[in-house]
Amino acid sequence: MSAPASVRRGLGLMFGSAVAFVANALLIRALGAGYAVDSWLLSTVRFAVGLAVLMLFFRSGGRFRFGHLYRNPPLVLRGIVGGIGVYLYYLTIVHLGAGRATFISNTYVAMAGLMAVVFLREPLTPALGAGSVISLGGLVLLTSVDLGSTATGFYDFLGVLGAVSSAVVVVTIRQLHRTEHTATIFGALCLYGLVFCLVPAAVGFAAPGAAAWALLVASALCASAGQLLMTRAYRDLPVARGSLLQMLVPLGIAAGGAACFGERFTPRELAGAALILGGTLLTLLRR
Repeated sequence: MSAPASVRRGLGLMFGSAVAFVANALLIRALGAGYAVDSWLLSTVRFAVGLAVLMLFFRSGGRFRFGHLYRNPPLVLRGIVGGIGVYLYYLTIVHLGAGRATFISNTYVAMAGLMAVVFLREPLTPALGAGSVISLGGLVLLTSVDLGSTATGFYDFLGVLGAVSSAVVVVTIRQLHRTEHTATIFGALCLYGLVFCLVPAAVGFAAPGAAAWALLVASALCASAGQLLMTRAYRDLPVARGSLLQMLVPLGIAAGGAACFGERFTPRELAGAALILGGTLLTLLRR
Protein backbone atom coordinates (compact mmCIF):
# COMPACT_ATOMS: atom_id res chain seq x y z
CA MET A 1 0.00 0.00 0.00
CA SER A 2 1.29 3.45 -0.87
CA ALA A 3 2.41 5.75 1.90
CA PRO A 4 -0.33 8.38 1.35
CA ALA A 5 -3.02 5.69 1.54
CA SER A 6 -1.58 4.24 4.75
CA VAL A 7 -1.39 7.70 6.28
CA ARG A 8 -5.03 8.38 5.39
CA ARG A 9 -5.97 5.09 6.99
CA GLY A 10 -4.01 5.95 10.13
CA LEU A 11 -5.66 9.36 10.37
CA GLY A 12 -9.10 7.80 10.02
CA LEU A 13 -8.35 5.24 12.72
CA MET A 14 -6.99 7.91 15.06
CA PHE A 15 -10.06 10.08 14.52
CA GLY A 16 -12.28 7.06 15.29
CA SER A 17 -10.23 6.50 18.43
CA ALA A 18 -10.82 10.09 19.54
CA VAL A 19 -14.59 9.66 19.03
CA ALA A 20 -14.57 6.49 21.15
CA PHE A 21 -12.60 8.17 23.93
CA VAL A 22 -15.04 11.09 23.94
CA ALA A 23 -17.94 8.66 24.34
CA ASN A 24 -16.05 6.92 27.15
CA ALA A 25 -15.51 10.18 29.00
CA LEU A 26 -19.14 11.29 28.65
CA LEU A 27 -20.40 7.95 29.95
CA ILE A 28 -18.04 8.20 32.92
CA ARG A 29 -19.35 11.70 33.56
CA ALA A 30 -22.93 10.43 33.51
CA LEU A 31 -21.86 7.67 35.88
CA GLY A 32 -20.25 10.13 38.28
CA ALA A 33 -23.29 12.39 38.24
CA GLY A 34 -25.63 9.72 39.53
CA TYR A 35 -23.58 7.01 41.22
CA ALA A 36 -20.68 6.66 43.63
CA VAL A 37 -18.07 4.52 41.84
CA ASP A 38 -14.41 4.78 42.83
CA SER A 39 -11.45 4.97 40.48
CA TRP A 40 -10.23 1.46 41.28
CA LEU A 41 -13.50 -0.17 40.23
CA LEU A 42 -13.75 2.02 37.14
CA SER A 43 -10.25 1.02 36.03
CA THR A 44 -10.78 -2.67 36.87
CA VAL A 45 -13.95 -2.91 34.78
CA ARG A 46 -12.21 -1.14 31.90
CA PHE A 47 -9.34 -3.63 31.83
CA ALA A 48 -11.55 -6.70 32.40
CA VAL A 49 -13.88 -5.73 29.55
CA GLY A 50 -10.86 -5.12 27.33
CA LEU A 51 -9.57 -8.66 27.95
CA ALA A 52 -13.06 -10.04 27.26
CA VAL A 53 -13.15 -8.19 23.92
CA LEU A 54 -9.78 -9.66 22.95
CA MET A 55 -10.79 -13.20 23.89
CA LEU A 56 -14.05 -12.92 21.94
CA PHE A 57 -12.83 -11.23 18.76
CA PHE A 58 -9.04 -11.60 18.44
CA ARG A 59 -8.16 -15.03 19.80
CA SER A 60 -8.28 -16.80 16.43
CA GLY A 61 -5.56 -16.56 13.81
CA GLY A 62 -2.77 -15.87 16.28
CA ARG A 63 -3.65 -12.20 16.59
CA PHE A 64 -3.82 -12.13 20.40
CA ARG A 65 -0.77 -14.00 21.68
CA PHE A 66 -1.20 -14.22 25.44
CA GLY A 67 2.17 -15.85 26.01
CA HIS A 68 3.96 -12.81 24.63
CA LEU A 69 2.53 -10.65 27.42
CA TYR A 70 5.06 -11.98 29.92
CA ARG A 71 7.88 -13.03 27.57
CA ASN A 72 8.34 -9.76 25.66
CA PRO A 73 9.86 -7.05 27.94
CA PRO A 74 8.57 -4.07 25.90
CA LEU A 75 5.04 -5.52 26.17
CA VAL A 76 5.47 -5.81 29.94
CA LEU A 77 6.63 -2.18 30.02
CA ARG A 78 3.67 -1.07 27.91
CA GLY A 79 1.24 -2.92 30.19
CA ILE A 80 2.59 -1.75 33.55
CA VAL A 81 3.23 1.87 32.60
CA GLY A 82 -0.04 2.13 30.66
CA GLY A 83 -2.12 0.65 33.47
CA ILE A 84 -0.63 3.01 36.03
CA GLY A 85 -1.18 5.95 33.68
CA VAL A 86 -4.88 5.16 33.24
CA TYR A 87 -5.41 5.03 37.00
CA LEU A 88 -3.45 8.24 37.61
CA TYR A 89 -5.65 10.11 35.14
CA TYR A 90 -8.84 8.96 36.85
CA LEU A 91 -7.33 9.80 40.26
CA THR A 92 -6.25 13.32 39.29
CA ILE A 93 -9.69 14.11 37.86
CA VAL A 94 -11.12 13.44 41.32
CA HIS A 95 -8.58 15.62 43.17
CA LEU A 96 -7.74 18.35 40.62
CA GLY A 97 -10.95 18.66 38.65
CA ALA A 98 -11.48 17.68 35.04
CA GLY A 99 -9.98 20.86 33.56
CA ARG A 100 -6.62 20.87 35.31
CA ALA A 101 -6.26 17.07 35.15
CA THR A 102 -7.04 17.01 31.42
CA PHE A 103 -4.59 19.80 30.67
CA ILE A 104 -1.75 18.14 32.57
CA SER A 105 -2.53 14.74 31.03
CA ASN A 106 -2.51 16.08 27.47
CA THR A 107 0.95 17.60 27.80
CA TYR A 108 2.05 14.09 26.85
CA VAL A 109 1.54 15.17 23.22
CA ALA A 110 4.63 17.37 23.34
CA MET A 111 6.59 14.88 25.46
CA ALA A 112 5.84 11.99 23.10
CA GLY A 113 6.93 13.99 20.05
CA LEU A 114 10.27 14.78 21.68
CA MET A 115 10.77 11.18 22.86
CA ALA A 116 10.06 9.90 19.34
CA VAL A 117 12.75 12.22 17.97
CA VAL A 118 15.30 10.83 20.45
CA PHE A 119 14.37 7.13 20.54
CA LEU A 120 12.72 6.50 17.16
CA ARG A 121 14.58 9.08 15.06
CA GLU A 122 11.27 10.50 13.86
CA PRO A 123 11.40 14.07 12.55
CA LEU A 124 9.69 16.84 14.50
CA THR A 125 8.75 19.30 11.76
CA PRO A 126 8.08 22.99 12.41
CA ALA A 127 4.40 22.42 11.54
CA LEU A 128 4.08 19.63 14.12
CA GLY A 129 5.86 21.70 16.76
CA ALA A 130 3.73 24.75 16.10
CA GLY A 131 0.54 22.67 16.02
CA SER A 132 1.36 21.11 19.40
CA VAL A 133 2.04 24.50 21.02
CA ILE A 134 -1.12 26.06 19.56
CA SER A 135 -3.29 23.11 20.61
CA LEU A 136 -1.89 23.07 24.15
CA GLY A 137 -2.60 26.79 24.40
CA GLY A 138 -6.14 26.15 23.25
CA LEU A 139 -6.48 23.38 25.83
CA VAL A 140 -5.57 25.83 28.61
CA LEU A 141 -8.41 28.10 27.51
CA LEU A 142 -10.91 25.33 26.84
CA THR A 143 -10.46 23.67 30.22
CA SER A 144 -10.45 27.05 32.00
CA VAL A 145 -7.15 26.25 33.65
CA ASP A 146 -5.47 29.10 35.50
CA LEU A 147 -2.08 27.64 36.27
CA GLY A 148 -1.19 30.50 38.58
CA SER A 149 -4.33 30.33 40.70
CA THR A 150 -3.59 27.06 42.49
CA ALA A 151 -0.37 26.04 44.18
CA THR A 152 1.28 23.02 42.63
CA GLY A 153 0.76 20.02 44.88
CA PHE A 154 1.10 16.27 45.12
CA TYR A 155 -1.70 15.49 42.67
CA ASP A 156 -0.22 17.85 40.09
CA PHE A 157 2.96 15.79 40.35
CA LEU A 158 0.94 12.61 39.85
CA GLY A 159 -0.70 14.22 36.81
CA VAL A 160 2.71 14.98 35.29
CA LEU A 161 3.80 11.42 36.06
CA GLY A 162 0.72 10.17 34.25
CA ALA A 163 1.52 12.38 31.24
CA VAL A 164 5.08 11.02 31.12
CA SER A 165 3.73 7.47 31.28
CA SER A 166 1.39 8.21 28.34
CA ALA A 167 4.33 9.53 26.31
CA VAL A 168 6.40 6.43 27.08
CA VAL A 169 3.46 4.22 26.12
CA VAL A 170 2.86 5.71 22.66
CA VAL A 171 6.58 5.52 21.81
CA THR A 172 6.62 1.90 23.00
CA ILE A 173 3.52 1.10 20.92
CA ARG A 174 5.22 2.46 17.83
CA GLN A 175 8.22 0.21 18.49
CA LEU A 176 6.10 -2.86 19.26
CA HIS A 177 4.33 -2.71 15.91
CA ARG A 178 7.50 -4.08 14.35
CA THR A 179 6.91 -7.48 15.97
CA GLU A 180 3.47 -7.60 17.63
CA HIS A 181 -0.18 -7.50 16.56
CA THR A 182 -2.40 -4.64 17.71
CA ALA A 183 -4.48 -7.03 19.84
CA THR A 184 -1.43 -8.29 21.75
CA ILE A 185 -0.21 -4.75 22.40
CA PHE A 186 -3.63 -3.79 23.77
CA GLY A 187 -3.74 -7.01 25.78
CA ALA A 188 -0.64 -5.97 27.70
CA LEU A 189 -2.45 -2.86 28.96
CA CYS A 190 -5.49 -4.89 30.00
CA LEU A 191 -3.59 -7.67 31.77
CA TYR A 192 -1.16 -5.57 33.78
CA GLY A 193 -3.70 -2.84 34.43
CA LEU A 194 -6.08 -5.46 35.83
CA VAL A 195 -3.34 -6.92 38.05
CA PHE A 196 -2.56 -3.41 39.34
CA CYS A 197 -6.18 -2.44 40.11
CA LEU A 198 -7.96 -5.68 41.02
CA VAL A 199 -6.96 -6.04 44.69
CA PRO A 200 -7.62 -2.39 45.71
CA ALA A 201 -10.96 -2.54 43.85
CA ALA A 202 -11.92 -5.75 45.68
CA VAL A 203 -10.94 -4.36 49.10
CA GLY A 204 -13.16 -1.30 48.78
CA PHE A 205 -15.84 -2.96 46.65
CA ALA A 206 -19.41 -1.70 47.02
CA ALA A 207 -21.79 -3.27 44.53
CA PRO A 208 -23.33 -0.65 42.24
CA GLY A 209 -26.85 -1.01 40.87
CA ALA A 210 -27.82 -2.38 37.48
CA ALA A 211 -27.87 1.05 35.82
CA ALA A 212 -24.38 1.83 37.13
CA TRP A 213 -23.09 -1.52 35.86
CA ALA A 214 -24.54 -0.78 32.45
CA LEU A 215 -22.74 2.57 32.30
CA LEU A 216 -19.52 0.98 33.56
CA VAL A 217 -19.56 -1.70 30.87
CA ALA A 218 -20.59 0.73 28.11
CA SER A 219 -17.78 3.14 29.02
CA ALA A 220 -15.30 0.25 29.12
CA LEU A 221 -16.39 -0.92 25.65
CA CYS A 222 -15.84 2.60 24.30
CA ALA A 223 -12.42 2.76 25.96
CA SER A 224 -11.49 -0.62 24.46
CA ALA A 225 -12.52 0.53 20.99
CA GLY A 226 -10.55 3.75 21.45
CA GLN A 227 -7.42 1.93 22.59
CA LEU A 228 -7.56 -0.63 19.78
CA LEU A 229 -8.07 2.01 17.10
CA MET A 230 -5.34 4.24 18.53
CA THR A 231 -2.89 1.36 18.85
CA ARG A 232 -3.51 0.26 15.26
CA ALA A 233 -3.21 3.85 13.99
CA TYR A 234 0.34 4.12 15.33
CA ARG A 235 1.38 1.46 12.85
CA ASP A 236 0.83 4.04 10.10
CA LEU A 237 1.39 7.37 11.86
CA PRO A 238 4.48 8.86 13.47
CA VAL A 239 4.12 9.55 17.19
CA ALA A 240 3.99 13.35 17.04
CA ARG A 241 1.31 13.45 14.37
CA GLY A 242 -0.80 10.66 15.84
CA SER A 243 -0.75 11.95 19.40
CA LEU A 244 -1.71 15.45 18.28
CA LEU A 245 -5.02 14.14 16.93
CA GLN A 246 -5.86 13.00 20.45
CA MET A 247 -6.08 16.69 21.34
CA LEU A 248 -9.51 16.50 19.74
CA VAL A 249 -10.71 14.42 22.71
CA PRO A 250 -11.06 17.28 25.24
CA LEU A 251 -12.70 19.36 22.53
CA GLY A 252 -15.20 16.56 21.90
CA ILE A 253 -15.81 16.17 25.64
CA ALA A 254 -16.58 19.88 25.92
CA ALA A 255 -18.97 19.72 22.95
CA GLY A 256 -20.61 16.62 24.43
CA GLY A 257 -20.99 18.38 27.76
CA ALA A 258 -22.84 21.20 26.03
CA ALA A 259 -25.09 18.81 24.10
CA CYS A 260 -25.80 16.27 26.85
CA PHE A 261 -25.41 18.15 30.12
CA GLY A 262 -26.52 21.67 29.21
CA GLU A 263 -23.10 23.27 29.61
CA ARG A 264 -22.35 26.57 27.90
CA PHE A 265 -19.13 27.82 26.36
CA THR A 266 -17.62 31.09 27.52
CA PRO A 267 -15.76 33.29 25.01
CA ARG A 268 -12.50 32.06 26.50
CA GLU A 269 -13.50 28.43 25.97
CA LEU A 270 -14.64 29.10 22.40
CA ALA A 271 -11.26 30.67 21.68
CA GLY A 272 -9.58 27.58 23.13
CA ALA A 273 -11.67 25.28 20.93
CA ALA A 274 -10.70 27.32 17.86
CA LEU A 275 -7.01 27.06 18.75
CA ILE A 276 -7.20 23.29 19.21
CA LEU A 277 -8.87 22.90 15.84
CA GLY A 278 -6.38 25.27 14.23
CA GLY A 279 -3.36 23.53 15.73
CA THR A 280 -4.62 20.12 14.66
CA LEU A 281 -5.53 21.21 11.14
CA LEU A 282 -2.14 22.87 10.76
CA THR A 283 -0.47 19.48 10.93
CA LEU A 284 -3.13 17.54 9.01
CA LEU A 285 -3.06 19.85 6.02
CA ARG A 286 0.72 19.79 5.76
CA ARG A 287 2.30 16.89 3.89
